Amino acid sequence: QVQLVESGGGLVQAGGSLRLSCAASGSIFSINAMGWYRQAPGKQRELVAAITSSGGTNYAESVKGRFTISRDNAKNTVYLQMNSLKPEDTAVYYCNAEVSRSMLVPKRAYWGQGTQVTVSS
Repeated sequence: QVQLVESGGGLVQAGGSLRLSCAASGSIFSINAMGWYRQAPGKQRELVAAITSSGGTNYAESVKGRFTISRDNAKNTVYLQMNSLKPEDTAVYYCNAEVSRSMLVPKRAYWGQGTQVTVSS
């Protein structure tokens, strides 16, 4: 069993900052890529940022220059530093991790339950 638990969401004024954390626990052999997705009501879930096991990153164009994804492999934790937040960033943010539970089983994606980020005008 693998569990991802997000934290750090909340209500913030436009222009403010939040730092999201996601810790993976359970039966983990290795974690490949990790990422953050978000979904607003009535919209499709979208990739916000992703990071490989070696530290390579990828960002949605809408958050480049404002958000920074990082990870601590020793803690199986991924972070999302969100600066200069805009009302358009309001969404439920979900953590995702590509986890291998053993060398014999292909990796699969695991998801956290989500954390609400609300940015007021």
